[in-house]
Amino acid sequence: MRLAAIAACAVFLAACSPRPAAQAHHTPTASPTILAGPSAAPDPTPAPDPTHVFVIVLENRSYDQVVGAGYIAQLARQYAMATNYHGVYHPSLPNYLAMTSGSTWGVADDGWHKLPAGGLGSQLTSAGIDWRAYMEGMSNGCYRNTAGYALKHNPFAYYGGTCPSQVVPFTNFTTDMTAAVPRLVWITPDNCHSGHDCNTATVDAWLSQTVPSILASDAWQDNGVLFITWDEGEDNANSVLTLVIHHDPLRHQSTVPYNHYSLLATIEDVLGVDRLGAAAQATPMNDLMAAVPPAPLRNKA
Repeated sequence: MRLAAIAACAVFLAACSPRPAAQAHHTPTASPTILAGPSAAPDPTPAPDPTHVFVIVLENRSYDQVVGAGYIAQLARQYAMATNYHGVYHPSLPNYLAMTSGSTWGVADDGWHKLPAGGLGSQLTSAGIDWRAYMEGMSNGCYRNTAGYALKHNPFAYYGGTCPSQVVPFTNFTTDMTAAVPRLVWITPDNCHSGHDCNTATVDAWLSQTVPSILASDAWQDNGVLFITWDEGEDNANSVLTLVIHHDPLRHQSTVPYNHYSLLATIEDVLGVDRLGAAAQATPMNDLMAAVPPAPLRNKA
């Protein structure tokens, strides 16, 4: 009887004794190591996944040709940019295919090629994710070039040889920004506003009119992200500027090597779909998608 009482008491004390706190699990990030000290910045934390993704693709400028342009430079200072980003091929079309399917499909020209059905648009449709591609200057369907619209700048028309219903004229854009904004908004400016046929000042002016309407939308305000890139550069390195316009970026510049497969990987990760083609092995632009948490309050001395 005495032994039983002692055993019961031991069990009771063990149950009531405080347990040591579990050791916190730290998940490593791709951010550089910050040395401990009184001036150390808070560790970066990923921002919540954006609710909407906007993409604007421009034409034929190397990084150095546009990084100092007025409105473009303003966006780069306020938001974030990749300084080591490159196109994957020449001329235009292979780059557009890379951005939307993870492959150039062996295409080395700007001609018509009927490719297998698929690509980013088809992938999003299958996943039940709404999207639209706005083509400025398109006035008579996907397959008819106009003075402003070029089929080679509309990759969605190549997959399966059928133009998706989600590819629409840019004239629909303003109305959609005040209505139901798709999860993915792709914008191909006309041949002048993209810089294909006009100078950088014209591109800069068009962006200064178009980008504010995106940033004013509820879709972007609610943690949306806008990517602005160029299809190909005009230097030997095929370097292009890519801007990542997202609330409160941690880094305003990244020197990580990126290309169009990185852009596709980032878009697909954000929208929650599998990566296509070479995007599966590409490095997503996560370092330009992070935000800084508020600094901890300090007690006054």
